[in-house]
Amino acid sequence: MKLMTKNLPKLLIPAVMLGSLVLLPSLPTWITLTVAGLAMGMMIFIMASGLTLVFGLMDVMNFGHGVFIAIGAFVATSVMLPLAGWMQADNVALNLLAIGMAMAAAAIVAGLLGWGFERVIIRPVYGMHLTQILITTGGLIIAEQLIHVIWGPEQIPLTRPASLRGSWIFGDVAIEKFRVIAVVLGLLIFIAMWLILNRTKLGLLVRAGVENPEMVETLGYKIRRLFVGVFVAGSALAGVGGVLWGLYQETVTATMGAQLMVLIFIVIIIGGLGSVGGCFAGALLVGLLANYVGFLAPKVALGANILLMVLILLWRPQGLFPVASR
Repeated sequence: MKLMTKNLPKLLIPAVMLGSLVLLPSLPTWITLTVAGLAMGMMIFIMASGLTLVFGLMDVMNFGHGVFIAIGAFVATSVMLPLAGWMQADNVALNLLAIGMAMAAAAIVAGLLGWGFERVIIRPVYGMHLTQILITTGGLIIAEQLIHVIWGPEQIPLTRPASLRGSWIFGDVAIEKFRVIAVVLGLLIFIAMWLILNRTKLGLLVRAGVENPEMVETLGYKIRRLFVGVFVAGSALAGVGGVLWGLYQETVTATMGAQLMVLIFIVIIIGGLGSVGGCFAGALLVGLLANYVGFLAPKVALGANILLMVLILLWRPQGLFPVASR
């Protein structure tokens, strides 16, 4: 019985997928919505994964995380607009090279911004949760205004490259090409994070730091440097996620990061603070439920994810896959 209870969280995603199959009108609709939900979940995971480690390792409530998403999207836009020839070329290699350069630039700028954000805004308020909420929210507002100054107040269109437009058609099933790319990229990032956290010394220190930072300090490692490195990596991942979300929406706005924070917080709460695996599962649940409910009852799509969070917390107050000591 105990083993069954332990494995129940792993069955939640298949249960949601199979349950929706009964409610949706046809199998092709279910396949299309499932792929769309997985793609949305992967993008949310990329944006949220760094924040869940920041919560778990640094005990920092960073409500300004959305700024890294928005900055990543705008930096990528600034890179891709001059490369319009590559973006519109009927050449997959040129299309992917343009997106790769944009993502690299977004990750670098968002990571540098994260480094400055940690030094100037986060470092003076370690251990003061209420102050962290207020000051990081203020940092987000200031950053949004700076985006208006640099890029202007209007939303900027971001057209997908030629090779990622349209859908693959399999009988009655239509699967958008971009969503498949998002799923593949999200899986690669998750696998890379899993390998780093579980197969390297750095990952061992990060996991140990999440569970017992005092022990890591006692062993002679500089936990503060580890904090900063995780914060910068999380900011860079948020920047990459912002690029994907901008291409997904085909537009970028200064407030896009703030608008996504509700979903991101839902994901890291239901997954378990500090748990990358929990963040991954939570993101998939949120993405799938948003698409299924959005098709069946569009007006309650966001409310459905909030209800999901409430139900999971009533069942497992520490989230689906909590870090052992929390």
